[in-house]
Amino acid sequence: MTTTASSSGMATVTATGASILSSQDIPKFMTAVQAKDYGPIDEMLSVVENNVAVPRLSDLPPKKQSSHILIQTHAVALAPGDCRVLSGITREFQGPPSMPYIPGGDVCGTVVEMPTENSLPFGLGDVVAARFVGAPRGALGQYALICSNICEKIPNDGTALSVDEAAALAGATPSTLFADDTVQEGERVLVLGAGGGQGSHLCQLLREQVGKKGLVVGVSNDPKRLLQEPISCDRAIDYTQQNVWDMEEFQEKPFDIVIDMASGGWPKLVERASANKPLIVKTASKGGRFWTATMDTPTFEMRSVWQMFRIFLGPALGRAISTRLWKRRKLPKFTYLLGLPDKGNAMTRTLELVKEKTLKPVLDPKGPFPFTTEGVRDAFRLQESRHAKGKVVIHVADQSKY
Repeated sequence: MTTTASSSGMATVTATGASILSSQDIPKFMTAVQAKDYGPIDEMLSVVENNVAVPRLSDLPPKKQSSHILIQTHAVALAPGDCRVLSGITREFQGPPSMPYIPGGDVCGTVVEMPTENSLPFGLGDVVAARFVGAPRGALGQYALICSNICEKIPNDGTALSVDEAAALAGATPSTLFADDTVQEGERVLVLGAGGGQGSHLCQLLREQVGKKGLVVGVSNDPKRLLQEPISCDRAIDYTQQNVWDMEEFQEKPFDIVIDMASGGWPKLVERASANKPLIVKTASKGGRFWTATMDTPTFEMRSVWQMFRIFLGPALGRAISTRLWKRRKLPKFTYLLGLPDKGNAMTRTLELVKEKTLKPVLDPKGPFPFTTEGVRDAFRLQESRHAKGKVVIHVADQSKY
């Protein structure tokens, strides 16, 4: 292995022949969150001080070195998958290769190591945001290896995003994909789970797309918040006080689309349709749609390919086909967003929307949580509760910390 100095860092040729450009002061060990095994948050999660090996590009297989970068981590936004992985209920598909592991996937940080030969629109010292690929792990440490395919530079153009906000936006990229081409101007939209990490961002984009003649109604346990900026729903329903499925005003003038970010909406629609009760959304034959990123329950065990088919693929495919054919006059058209592309266009588009002032990051007001054992546990407990009001963010370090 040979190393040469450059004006922007150290250029290293690894034993495999790969050329890597890095900062000159990357330590061997770091502070990081360690999940020692699957199980309860308070028993498994802790912050280990200066005793976790810093990952390096040279640790990766040669083919992966060209598609990854190393960052100094500033902030991490949690997602449902973080709690799901820790629980072990999806270990065969999302579990780490060994224990202990570092949780967290949606992240913001400063680039400190990258392939010398690349066409990336950023370099050493730039602040970037990225969402996870495959499974959410590896981010909750002072340094993290991330995939450059789903990474974007945080603009220094007056947008004035904090690192915590940038991490939240990385976690909100599914909302950007949901909003694109989902609704049309003038349509009536119902959002279930409108106050959560995704819903708080999705409602902003939907409000812009449907325009003044359209309607965005959010369902949450904090309706007042949904009516305020930046979420800005036209109407808000408190699900602890009203059953939106029974509301006559929506039965008389049904929605064009229901977007379920909370889970459980489809079975309620099917139950009403089976009982020949009026629906609050148009049927597929009249242009009605039902979109979701969740299935019938928020938590599920997925330990085999058969369970994956039974929980996701089978029901999603069956519902999509039936509501486009023989059930199109009885139910809205069903669409399930099964996964996210492993490309950076969603992150790029999200930051463009921020620059256009169409989208503002929304963090749960209890955060950002500190990078301590108790702070991390508090953040995970809030994420696990499914009652977060915006994205749950852990602040790892300021930009000049290391």
